[in-house]
Amino acid sequence: MKHEGSALPPYLHMDNGELWLTEDDRDNLKISYRIKEVIFAEPSEYQHVMILDSYDFGRMLVLDGVVQTTSIDGHIYNEMISHVPLQFHPEAKRVLIIGGGDCGAARETAKYAHLEAIDMVEIDEKVVRACKEHLPAVSGNLSDPRVRFVYDDGVVFVQEKENVYDVIMIDSSDPVGPAEALFSPEFYANVHRALKADGLMVCQSQSPIFHLDILKRTYRNIRELFPHVLVYTAVVPTYPGGLWSFTIGSKRPLDFPAQTTIPNDTKYVNDAVFRQCFALPEFLRSALEVE
Repeated sequence: MKHEGSALPPYLHMDNGELWLTEDDRDNLKISYRIKEVIFAEPSEYQHVMILDSYDFGRMLVLDGVVQTTSIDGHIYNEMISHVPLQFHPEAKRVLIIGGGDCGAARETAKYAHLEAIDMVEIDEKVVRACKEHLPAVSGNLSDPRVRFVYDDGVVFVQEKENVYDVIMIDSSDPVGPAEALFSPEFYANVHRALKADGLMVCQSQSPIFHLDILKRTYRNIRELFPHVLVYTAVVPTYPGGLWSFTIGSKRPLDFPAQTTIPNDTKYVNDAVFRQCFALPEFLRSALEVE
């Protein structure tokens, strides 16, 4: 998609003849990416959707000017949000993914043959279609028959469920716009009810460096509902600060397995990474008052 002599999509600009995306994080930090080409750019009912081909990060999904995932490091996030919680529930049969329009988490989850059903609830169908067609490095053009795509509001969807799922993964974007409600106490209470008696949930809980207030609030809200809570981290270069957090809330004890069942085709997660990702830096342990 060329834009020479025509209007650029929002969030892009020319600088000395080069095309750039500049992401504005919290009005204090600007991150710029040099772009080779605009692959896809259209507004949806909910947000502006772009697939861009960048020089350093390859193809990337950009929503309302904010990079969500990239070809070069998207696997890190998607492997961590899926494989880590599934190690604590080896008997899981039904998984719900809320968000995750790039299909990466569903793609990783589908690597477990014992899972019977994977419901992926994404509010914006245009994101899924764009990623399946134009971002195969992340989506793998997912077509597993166990994956059921539901184009609906995840907040509403989970309100109507009780004692249905073994594992729920909340793969949300930042807590602004359509994703804001996915960080509310009411939403987590509905997630708790939708889980079976021994179920567990995981959510991405933002940067421990730049969004510590969101992480602390998320941890507190989940701890009020679930008897067993753990926070773990990974380094995702695309995301501001690099260091990123995830929070697990479980109705069952989070016992570390003697032997993990992580698939052998992962690029980031392995047994050692799984076991060490829960070792938190001291500032984070103190902030969360982890015992």
